[in-house]
Amino acid sequence: MILEITLIIGIALILLAFFAEYIDSTLGMGYGTTLTPLLLLLGFAPLQVVPAILLSELVTGIFAAFMHHKKGNVLFDWKKDKNNSGKIYTPTSLESKTALVLASLSIIGTIAAVIIAVNISSFYLKLYIGLLVLAMGILILIRHKKQTEFSWKKITALGLIASFNKGLSGGGYGPVVTSGQILSGIKAKAAIAVTSLSEGLTCLVGIIAYLVLNSNIDWVLAPFLVIGGVLSVPLSAYTVKKMKTKSLTLVIGIITIILGSLTLVKLFL
Repeated sequence: MILEITLIIGIALILLAFFAEYIDSTLGMGYGTTLTPLLLLLGFAPLQVVPAILLSELVTGIFAAFMHHKKGNVLFDWKKDKNNSGKIYTPTSLESKTALVLASLSIIGTIAAVIIAVNISSFYLKLYIGLLVLAMGILILIRHKKQTEFSWKKITALGLIASFNKGLSGGGYGPVVTSGQILSGIKAKAAIAVTSLSEGLTCLVGIIAYLVLNSNIDWVLAPFLVIGGVLSVPLSAYTVKKMKTKSLTLVIGIITIILGSLTLVKLFL
């Protein structure tokens, strides 16, 4: 371990995870984007940071989805198929189906990203993600007053693009998935909850990959990140419930534009 975790550092890690997850579970984006560079600046190694981020996002993502469902921000309804004698549970609500499709597509997107990652420069990768996120934020602001019809074609493309971004750069999932769902016809509150669940399931794939490829992972950061993240989730679900949908959509659009713009600014500075 590069940095020894003292009591003060442990508390600081919990607070950092708390605020990062609060933003993520409230707006559907920002956890890995803000927390990863901060942990690296503190002196932790990438192979300590990334697996811990994935594990904490797995736990907090599923918990956040549960709390959003409990608060009425989204309907995640999984029921046993009465026509099947086995113990198979299937999604019945639109939000549940969307989360399952997004999580399933993450495998395809991640594999494609790994194949391409070795043949593309980081400059063009960051340029692509910055322009994509910026464009989606602008589209949200332009179309936020219009009623968009739901489209499975858009959701499928969204899942592939978002997981592709995650596999290539470790980021770019939340902004694309949350804003993309809104542009695909899903309400802002539901989109945030679906992003939490689908990203949590996507992180599970990443954790399994790490365990298969490297059995000596240092999980020292994981408990602090999980604790901080979990503590923030109920407050986040309450915040989303109290916010008006139109206001929340505008905020997501503005934040998405800012993230896309910052990516491009950092690229050319």
